[in-house]
Amino acid sequence: MNEVTEEKDHIQGSLLSPLTFIILIDDLNADCMIHKFVDDTTLSEFIDKGQASQMDVNVTQLLNWSSNNHMNVNFKKTKEMIINTSHCNFLNKLSVSYVEIERVNVFKLLGVHINQSLKWDDHVSAIMCNKAATRIYFLKQLKRSSVNPDDLYHFYRPILEYACPVWHSSLTVEHINRIEAALIIWISAVGTVCLHCTKGEIC
Repeated sequence: MNEVTEEKDHIQGSLLSPLTFIILIDDLNADCMIHKFVDDTTLSEFIDKGQASQMDVNVTQLLNWSSNNHMNVNFKKTKEMIINTSHCNFLNKLSVSYVEIERVNVFKLLGVHINQSLKWDDHVSAIMCNKAATRIYFLKQLKRSSVNPDDLYHFYRPILEYACPVWHSSLTVEHINRIEAALIIWISAVGTVCLHCTKGEIC
């Protein structure tokens, strides 16, 4: 997973900056699956048991493209993750240009926490423990300012439902109970009727 940044300057906040960058990276390719979202680029490959990884070759292709197009790869934000349900990392760590890429068990990709087992414990924890807790204070402050409860609903709902088509169908009962508990706390904070949330109603 790599972040590509352009060396040339663009006006911060300009509407044309994202579009210009997308055009500039349109021809960025490698001999593997590649997913681009503005300045975030994800390289991925399937490796059969006993097969060698070609990711070092793919990353080298990305580096060559970046150099030819006067762009830099941010190695501090570049991470490697092996999705393997056996919890056995049988591959050597990725190293390019004498820089060892950090191998992680959990990675935040476009706001969604993905772990190497493709389970959603980390994402649910991030929603409940981090974002949910910080919103409670602001909910109470908005309520004291007589903000319409319907508007408050839109304040916490995006946290609960962000990218839910990706993860909601794989939630366990424990995950659902945690999300439901947070939802009850949020609704209680704004003084409205508590709702019952089931797996089919999360998204």
